[in-house]
Amino acid sequence: MKAGTLNTLFQRISKFFPALKAKLKQAGMEDKPEDFIKKTFVSAFYMTTGLVVALFLVLAKLNVLKGALFLIVPVIFFVMFFYMIRLPDIKILRKEREISKEIVFAGRFIIIELESGVPLYNAMLNVSKNYEVIGRYFKEITDKVDLGTSMEDALNEAVEFIPSNDFRKVLWQIINSIRTGSDVAKSLYSVMDQITKDQMTEVNKYGKKLSPLAMFYMIVAVILPSLGMTMLIILSSFIQFELSLTILLSLAGFLGFVQFMFIAMVKFSRPAIEF
Repeated sequence: MKAGTLNTLFQRISKFFPALKAKLKQAGMEDKPEDFIKKTFVSAFYMTTGLVVALFLVLAKLNVLKGALFLIVPVIFFVMFFYMIRLPDIKILRKEREISKEIVFAGRFIIIELESGVPLYNAMLNVSKNYEVIGRYFKEITDKVDLGTSMEDALNEAVEFIPSNDFRKVLWQIINSIRTGSDVAKSLYSVMDQITKDQMTEVNKYGKKLSPLAMFYMIVAVILPSLGMTMLIILSSFIQFELSLTILLSLAGFLGFVQFMFIAMVKFSRPAIEF
């Protein structure tokens, strides 16, 4: 298949993901939708090939269902493809959590700067120097202003690729204040107050989740492994089932995987908030 035909194919596939272009921009990825589809397709192909070869070797050694493996190759490929195409979503979520850690402090910083008589442009420039994550977005805004773009247009362009609803609220409030000529600092007060309340609500929800999660961890990671292994050893002596080292290591690996998933779940559910 020619390169031109493949490019046309990837362009057609990209049309099935109309939000992909915006997501790539929010994720900070410079790829065009069709180029990202192409990279994802190639990566999914290689991963599918490696997984199929590994499974084939295992099944060949066990001498079971070798032929059936090739029937599920398309399924494996599509699962890999649709999993990897969510990479922008994962990056957006990561950026959003990073922004959430700084949004309250950066917003208060701007309010204090404005109330001290500092112009909006200088306040944004100072934010870009003091906050690592949010500062990058304000740096892009001030750079565009330096190149001749109006403040309002620079803010409107920034809103399109910022991966945080709270941050967009802040910028929209600044834009509305510029358009109406109202006090930006006073306008930001209400927005920052609402964002702070929302973050406190998330913290309270997280606190309520910890109790059932801790109970789940005690049952799955502590009680079941200890009692389960004891019962398994006792039953194996009755039914003449040999517990080999391979089985024990497999069980240990499975329990380790369960505990890792639990820790990851707790870490993921924790609100990205700092006070």
